[in-house]
Amino acid sequence: MAEDIKIENGDAEAEEKNAETSGSSDQNTETKTSDSSRKPEGSSGSDTETKDKAEGSSSDASADGKKEDAGDGKSSDAKKKPFHRDKKDREIDELARKNADLTDRYKRMMAEYANYQKRTEKEKASMFDLGARSIIEKVLPALDNFERGLSTLTDEQKAEPFAAGMQKVYDSLVKDLKDAGLEVIEAKDKPFDPNFHNAVMHVDDDSVGENTVVEEFQKGYTWKGSVVRHSMVKVAN
Repeated sequence: MAEDIKIENGDAEAEEKNAETSGSSDQNTETKTSDSSRKPEGSSGSDTETKDKAEGSSSDASADGKKEDAGDGKSSDAKKKPFHRDKKDREIDELARKNADLTDRYKRMMAEYANYQKRTEKEKASMFDLGARSIIEKVLPALDNFERGLSTLTDEQKAEPFAAGMQKVYDSLVKDLKDAGLEVIEAKDKPFDPNFHNAVMHVDDDSVGENTVVEEFQKGYTWKGSVVRHSMVKVAN
């Protein structure tokens, strides 16, 4: 009987030990479950905070990017404005240079045209003078013939109507030529001048001065200051 009681007591102690071990295991299990149940809640909170931080940082980054873009736009505009100003200044300078060049060319052309007008006017005048001179040279022999013919007439013949008419024609022709600029060169009793006189004969005459024109064979004429024909004369001494 004593042995049975000891066995029972041993069984009881073994059961108590098993109960204690099972209790401790249950407590450990509850602790683990509680910890496991707590961990997801804590992890979800931390994940939410991490997401919020990430979103905040991304929004800040986007805001900073926009600010940087705005800043870059301003800087690019600031860079472009001087470029555009420089380009406009260059265009203005180029237009001013072209305007000055065209103005200079215009002035030169006007000066050349004025010189051309003066030159053509001089050429026309010279051509007119040459033409008038050639006509006068052709008319002078007619004057010489009139003078020779009238010089042979006596006073009675000069009183006749025909001779009087020839004298009037001669006087009218001389007047018209004089109005056109023709002038007679004075020769007789004047000092000999080779610029106006053509000496065809020399004579020694103590009654007159040295190198003096004593006789005129043919009249000389000037037209507008230039000699048309030299006087044909006899020079003494």
